[in-house]
Amino acid sequence: MEVIHKIGRRKTAVARIYVGQGKGNITINKKDLKDYFTTGPLVYKVMQPLNMTGNEENFDIKVNVFGGGITGQAEAIRLAIARAMVELDPENRATLKPEGLMTRDPRMVERKKFGQKKARKKFQFSKR
Repeated sequence: MEVIHKIGRRKTAVARIYVGQGKGNITINKKDLKDYFTTGPLVYKVMQPLNMTGNEENFDIKVNVFGGGITGQAEAIRLAIARAMVELDPENRATLKPEGLMTRDPRMVERKKFGQKKARKKFQFSKR
């Protein structure tokens, strides 16, 4: 099997993954998965597509991720892994799509407008 390259995005985080045959090792920015994401929910998010398709022990995954925070990075990695699982076996799409793992989350931070304090917040109004 050749190496599969996929990209996942969430907010400003971009994850590039390389999936090849292996024993289930996941390396993120040259660190182990458990060292990079220290909390359980983030590790669960990254592993979710692998657990749903039953491929936890079959592939080695190398990840380069940058931008955003740790939650956005974990969700970007999740999308990239889900896309790779579908490319490996198109039948995986039926299990991943109902859980929303194949959808790129379009929510982004709204830009700041001029004459305002933030995107929606205004400067304090003074009547007198």
